Amino acid sequence: MAVRAVRGAVQLDRDEAGHMARRVGELLTAVLDRNELVADDLISIWFTATPDLHSDFPAAAARGLGIVDVPLICAQELDVEGAMPRVVRILVHVETYLSRAEISHVYLGATAALRKDIAQ
Repeated sequence: MAVRAVRGAVQLDRDEAGHMARRVGELLTAVLDRNELVADDLISIWFTATPDLHSDFPAAAARGLGIVDVPLICAQELDVEGAMPRVVRILVHVETYLSRAEISHVYLGATAALRKDIAQ
């Protein structure tokens, strides 16, 4: 078993807490499903949000999914001119038997353009 990192991102349509919870929940669920992971495999999750998102903490979506005993932290992305707006990114640390090449990074919708090299 190895410790691996899984990346992902999702763009929100609007800055509303309920919408953020749904979209971030979709992202987390996709990461777990595509990598055949369960909550016990999670070590920690870093969430970042672009500066235009402030209705809620993205980590609240994980708690809403029942991920309650995993360390979570939120941070703000750099405010870079021309960057894609309303984006939540995640960096999930997991224990898995998957090799680095087998990890499925998840970029939903328009965010696939952010990392064409690893988006699946």
